[in-house]
Amino acid sequence: MLYSPLLAETGAIAQFTGRFFREGFRPRYEVREFLYQCYVVGYQSLPMVGITGFIMGLVLTLQSRPTMAQFGAEAWIPTMVGLTIVREMGPIITALIFAGKIGSRIGAELGSMRVTEQIDAMEVSGTNPFKYLVVTRVLATTLMLPILTLLADAIGLYASYVGLNTRGVTTLALFTNNILSGLAFADVLPAFFKTFFFGFAVGLIGCYKGYYADNGTAGVGQAANSAVVVSSLLIFILDLLAVQITGLLGFN
Repeated sequence: MLYSPLLAETGAIAQFTGRFFREGFRPRYEVREFLYQCYVVGYQSLPMVGITGFIMGLVLTLQSRPTMAQFGAEAWIPTMVGLTIVREMGPIITALIFAGKIGSRIGAELGSMRVTEQIDAMEVSGTNPFKYLVVTRVLATTLMLPILTLLADAIGLYASYVGLNTRGVTTLALFTNNILSGLAFADVLPAFFKTFFFGFAVGLIGCYKGYYADNGTAGVGQAANSAVVVSSLLIFILDLLAVQITGLLGFN
């Protein structure tokens, strides 16, 4: 009995996902709304993602430097920071920030439209609200999160370079060469590809929670809150699966 709500919710999300794939790639395509959502989801998230990436790279460098100095391994800091940011911290931290900002926004926006009967009005007027509201937002989050992750990684690595130069002098060319020498395609590609799944999960959960919100204004807040919680949990689950799969394929 304790597992019944969880199983019911999982089944409903799976059904919602199936509906997305059934209706998402059929005409009519809402190109203008998709581009607008890319602007909102991607461009307007740049400041927060950039600040987070800079702090992440700077703190990681400053915290690891004393320990590395005890073993005379300061020269390995760029390689260590590069691997850490590119493989795990960059995608995960960016996805969690993305879930908090965009997932809650989508849940609240669609939830308010549901409780004020705007979605019902779209159905009556002949517009497909699922394609206009859900498909465009899910595709936008799926496309924008990998791009934001690349930017966060680049900003984080530059912040690491700044952190190294607070107590020494390191040229940007040497720093970049040390990072590139420690990275391989097996490190970059799996970390990049899994961000597509992170973005898809954030958009899908946010749309699901908002699309089926109820109980008036209280339901809107609950939709926004649960969208962040569920999508954040799903990001960790997907990351665990990605690590296991890349391990089986020999990338780790």
